[in-house]
Amino acid sequence: MCNSGGVEAQPKNAAPALEIRAARVGDVPLILGFIKELAAYEKAEREVTATEAHIRQSLFGEEARARALVCSVDGVEAGFAVYFFNYSTWQGRQGLYLEDLYVSPARRSMGAGKAMLQHLARIAVANDCGRFEWSVLDWNEPAIRFYRSIGAVPMDEWVRYRLTGPALAQFAGMAPPPPA
Repeated sequence: MCNSGGVEAQPKNAAPALEIRAARVGDVPLILGFIKELAAYEKAEREVTATEAHIRQSLFGEEARARALVCSVDGVEAGFAVYFFNYSTWQGRQGLYLEDLYVSPARRSMGAGKAMLQHLARIAVANDCGRFEWSVLDWNEPAIRFYRSIGAVPMDEWVRYRLTGPALAQFAGMAPPPPA
């Protein structure tokens, strides 16, 4: 269908145009912005210490271990995903771990999140991964419902632990104990 200017017009009920691509170095400011939006959504803004330099090095540096995708909806950058390959000793194969997936609120419910997950699933299959895993906050009910709807199952028997900052340095024997 064309409008009077000869430009192709979208039908009113047309699905949004989704594009998923590998992130590029020029996307670093965009990715950091999405990280900060995600942290705000998760009520954890103060936990973000990443800088553009950190993102550039970890995603595009000589020894980059993580990778990123950028998703656009109707030509507008809408979200991102960061992932890396891990390893399962039980399967004797690598897996794909999704560290973060985020879609801006104005672009949600348009299929971007599902499209990125499907894209990542294809990457996992193409790389002979035995697993595709991620974590979700226990209060994020919309995400939990969605993940269950695609066949993902929670791993309720596992509890995730983390060492960070001074506790990590102290445990590694590289920092003095905190003052009593």
